Amino acid sequence: MTVRVVLADDQPLVRSGLRVLMADHPDLEVVGEAATGAEAVRLVEDVGPDVVVMDIRMPGMDGIEATRRITAGPATTRVLVLTTFDEDDHVYGALRAGASGFVVKDMALDDILAAIRVVAAGDALIAPGVTRRLIADFVGRPQIAPERSTRPVEGVTEREREVLTLVGRGRSNAEIAEELFISVATAKAHVSRLFTKLGARDRVQLVIIAYETGLVTPPR
Repeated sequence: MTVRVVLADDQPLVRSGLRVLMADHPDLEVVGEAATGAEAVRLVEDVGPDVVVMDIRMPGMDGIEATRRITAGPATTRVLVLTTFDEDDHVYGALRAGASGFVVKDMALDDILAAIRVVAAGDALIAPGVTRRLIADFVGRPQIAPERSTRPVEGVTEREREVLTLVGRGRSNAEIAEELFISVATAKAHVSRLFTKLGARDRVQLVIIAYETGLVTPPR
């Protein structure tokens, strides 16, 4: 299956470099380029890509607002944030806006391509342990805490609640299966049902929900 990609970055050199690199990989196809957030939103509506590689700082509509509009729409497009700030407030804003993860521009290009594939597959972009630390910091920040939801996790079974808690703690499907004495396929099925019931696009958002609903608490 070919992953259809839109590149959204106000630097032509960045877009050109990624496009040239992807040309050597038949499973990746660049179907559009955008220099602003508004252009990225329009391209998603026009061509319906699988993934948008989204820069945060762009003129006019920035990447966070563009991400919010894309993920709030009917398209199943996922957003991979491309930033120079691996520990910056922009990353947290992008995750809350609905991004599926992020990569930094100084990563090896092959790692960025691998991240695109992971996001397109609907899996967590960031390694579980890193995800856990990132989201724990994200939801525990004072400037973000007032926005945290206190709603209970409704409509899920007790087993799904256990699975969600373990996802929030950064466990992989294999680790969840081992801890709950179930098969990996069953663990994966529970996670899939949580996506549907909680309206989450990927595991990163499930982790956020686990923290926001109090199933998992940030380390002090």
